[in-house]
Amino acid sequence: DLKSGQTLYQRSAAVARPMASLTKLMTALLIVENHELNEWVTISAHAAATPGSTAHLPAGDSVQVGDLLSSLLVASANDSASALAEFDAGSEEQFIVKMNERAKELGLKLTSYANPMGLDDPRQVSSPRDTAWLTMFVLRFPDIAKRMAMKTAQFKTKNGVELSVTHTHALLHDPESGVIAGKTGTTEGAGQCLLSIVEDEDRRYLVVLLSSADRYADMRRILRVIAP
Repeated sequence: DLKSGQTLYQRSAAVARPMASLTKLMTALLIVENHELNEWVTISAHAAATPGSTAHLPAGDSVQVGDLLSSLLVASANDSASALAEFDAGSEEQFIVKMNERAKELGLKLTSYANPMGLDDPRQVSSPRDTAWLTMFVLRFPDIAKRMAMKTAQFKTKNGVELSVTHTHALLHDPESGVIAGKTGTTEGAGQCLLSIVEDEDRRYLVVLLSSADRYADMRRILRVIAP
């Protein structure tokens, strides 16, 4: 329950496991805590070549921080995560140090990071409880909360290349679901991960699913309880 902070249901909430692109919540947090949205970021060849889900950022071009943040949280773009990490800390490696330091400061005892986008790594883990606490914290930042709720986003690079992204959370596009914001994550090691903000009348709920075999089927079962 987002208003009271009360846990209504939990299963294996304190078990650390891979969290895939839910990692990007911490990436986004460090960026909004340290940068203005109108700063320009030059896309390196390394960032542009990042595997997995991407926004197709053109190497050598520049994109504003706010637009990279949008593609990070809306489309779960790995190239945006890499570009933001390099921009903030000079390299992904130095950014990972900052991610882990911030996790300790926030009391996320079962969370550790090995990359800024969520690719599988034995050191890339969190628990449902840690993820929920981190989510509650990042939702205090309007620039993050707004983007977690955006169904689509369009922007231009400095050279005029037009890019468009669509939110990866399928239930956000279903007006009957009650899901008003969220974040997805999928890797072979993590399975299907899903973070959802659900609104039912005057209440809001946060649901975190890790290691699901069918996240939307699981989420619909939960929705039948939250908003029958």
